[in-house]
Amino acid sequence: MAAPGKSLSNKKSQSELMPRLGFLLMAILVYRLGTHVPVPGLNFEVVSDFFKQQSETILGLFNMFSGGALERMSILALGIMPYISASIIMQLLGAVSPSLEQLKKEGDAGRRKMSQYTRYLTIALAIVQAFFVTQGLASQENFVDSEAFPGMTFHFVATVSLVTGAVFMMWLGEQITERGIGNGISMLIFAGIVAGIIPAIGGAFTSAQTSSTGIFAVLFMLVFAVAIIWFVVFIERGQRQITVNYAKRQQGRKVFAAQTSHLPLKVNMAGVIPAIFASSLLLFPASISQFFGDGSSEGVMQLITAALGQGQPLQIVVFTALIVFFCFFYTALMFNPNEVADNLKKSGAYIPGIRPGEQSAKYIDSVLTRLTVIGSIYMAGICLIPQVLTNIPNISTLANYLGGTSLLIVVVVLMDFMAQVQSHAMSQQYDSLMKKSNLKGNSAGR
Repeated sequence: MAAPGKSLSNKKSQSELMPRLGFLLMAILVYRLGTHVPVPGLNFEVVSDFFKQQSETILGLFNMFSGGALERMSILALGIMPYISASIIMQLLGAVSPSLEQLKKEGDAGRRKMSQYTRYLTIALAIVQAFFVTQGLASQENFVDSEAFPGMTFHFVATVSLVTGAVFMMWLGEQITERGIGNGISMLIFAGIVAGIIPAIGGAFTSAQTSSTGIFAVLFMLVFAVAIIWFVVFIERGQRQITVNYAKRQQGRKVFAAQTSHLPLKVNMAGVIPAIFASSLLLFPASISQFFGDGSSEGVMQLITAALGQGQPLQIVVFTALIVFFCFFYTALMFNPNEVADNLKKSGAYIPGIRPGEQSAKYIDSVLTRLTVIGSIYMAGICLIPQVLTNIPNISTLANYLGGTSLLIVVVVLMDFMAQVQSHAMSQQYDSLMKKSNLKGNSAGR
């Protein structure tokens, strides 16, 4: 039988955790409902047929990240991509602009100002992207109900709807981060991908029933996905632990003995952010070129679409380069070896065989660089799996869900979600124990 104190602690942790989980579930439900709210003025049967024909192109991949909102041309069709693009631009500017770099050092006030700039830039990018998407829709035959929405009426209504949806997605992601659990942007992308996995598997089995080789290919993809999940979990848990020794020290009358600890450095310090950033930068230009294709194989837009198609050499090279760049860039933003070395020096700690200060910073930086090289190769290899499988019949669409960027996002976001749930539960239990110890100390003092 559990002790009364432990039972009360568990109830306290659950009472703090459950509202966050409830808010997260409600936010995801609202998001999924929003993907079914259509943009006014479109002939949805024609639009749906068009996207079904393009399911194995770059538009199909973009549709996967939007949770099916693009296929249904809902008001959330732009998804979270404008916000991600704005975040990328602001982080790049923050690394080269002294004024923005100074803002990041001003604590909470500086971060709030950076967030405000990111929101403004998100709105500007959403307006541009919505304009191009609206123009692309209007240029397609029979896409627009010209009788109900003639001329510029459709352009205005559709642009406002798409921009409003993008701003709502930005707001919803920030609310999940603040009131829910996990990174809001990652959770929304995760929800969109998961919503399409089961239909993708069902569709793959339906299309593969005509041949035994098709069924075998789908089963192979499922087994292969399990192997990828195991590999992703294995790498994401991988760490390089740098031994750190604390010298014997005295504070007042207390003498602290020498201690040994470890500085853990993950193989993939950047998490899933490089994959999301690289995909967002690569998907939208290709999608715009797909919308604005002029129907001739020699058109500029058609050439862009063909060059950025899945499995094409240019697409593979650009995608790999973006992933490697963002792995190093985001790791540099998240982890500062000089700051870590200074903190170790101030606390009287040192790395065996390495001088404190600058030498320690160089050593940590060299270890982190080698780890990032391994992590970037791992992430690029996982994300390029669909490019290898794109020519296999019956599983090209399924490979986008069960291999590559989508599966990496699902696994990493789920691991981060579970870790944060455990962290919230442990912190609440720790707070309750501290309150009890303070109460006991006060009663003893009386």
